[in-house]
Amino acid sequence: MTSDTSDLPAAVRLSWWGTGWLRGEVAHPALGAAIAGSELRHLVVGAPNDDPHVGSLLTFLTAERTAGGHGIVGAFPTPGDPVGLRGPRAFTAAAIEAGQAVLLPALGTGLVPVQVGPVVEWHEYDARRPLPVDLGDADRGLRTAVLETAEGLAALDVGSWNPTLADDLIDLRAGVAVPVAGWVPDRTRTLLARALHLRDVVELALADDGGALGVGEAAHRRLLLEPLAAAVRRALTACCSPDGWPPLAR
Repeated sequence: MTSDTSDLPAAVRLSWWGTGWLRGEVAHPALGAAIAGSELRHLVVGAPNDDPHVGSLLTFLTAERTAGGHGIVGAFPTPGDPVGLRGPRAFTAAAIEAGQAVLLPALGTGLVPVQVGPVVEWHEYDARRPLPVDLGDADRGLRTAVLETAEGLAALDVGSWNPTLADDLIDLRAGVAVPVAGWVPDRTRTLLARALHLRDVVELALADDGGALGVGEAAHRRLLLEPLAAAVRRALTACCSPDGWPPLAR
C-alpha cells in the first residue's frame, strides 16, 4: 500500500521516491502514486508522456539509473539563498522562482516543477551536481534558529497577538505527517516533519500582522523570522540530499 504523499512538496516526493526506485526499494506502481500525490498528473514539458501518473518522469529516472545514479537531490532555494544549487544561471533562476527543484546528478539534469491547475509541469535544465547538505548540521542549525527566533519574538510579546504561533514555534515535538519510507533514515524523516511544520509557522507569522504595533515592529518581526526561514530551507534540502543522509539502520 502506498502512503499518502499529498502534503509533501513535489520536490520531496520526486527526491525520496525517485531515490527509492533507483535503489530497488520502490516498485513502479508505488513510484507513480507517490510522486503524483493529489495532482492529476505530472509531465516533463516537451517530453513524451509515457505514464498516466508521472508522464515521462520515469523515462528520466530510468536514464539516471542507466547512467549510474543512486539518488535524486532536492533543493529549496530563494532569492539571495540558492541553497542546494550550483547553477548554471538558467536553472538557478527557474528553481528560485519556483521555490524548489530536483537534480538528477548522473545525467547533469535539473527539473523545476510549475503547478498549472491540477497538473505539475516539470521544466528541464542543465544542472551542475551540488555538494550534499549535511543532515546533522542542518538539524542543529534549525534547532538553534528556533531558539533564537523564539527569544526575539518573546521580546516583541508575540504571545499577546498570536499565542498559537508562539506555542507551535517552541514545541519541538510538533511536525506534519510524513509517510514512512523504508529506504529513508528515521532522522531524515523526523527532520523533514519538523522543517515542514516550521515552514508553515513562518508563513503564518509573515502573513499575520496581528497585534503588531506598527510598521517598524512588523519589519522587526520579519527580520527575526528570516534566519529561521533560511534554516528551514536548508533542512528541507538536507532531507533531499541522499548522499548526506546518515547510515540506514536495518
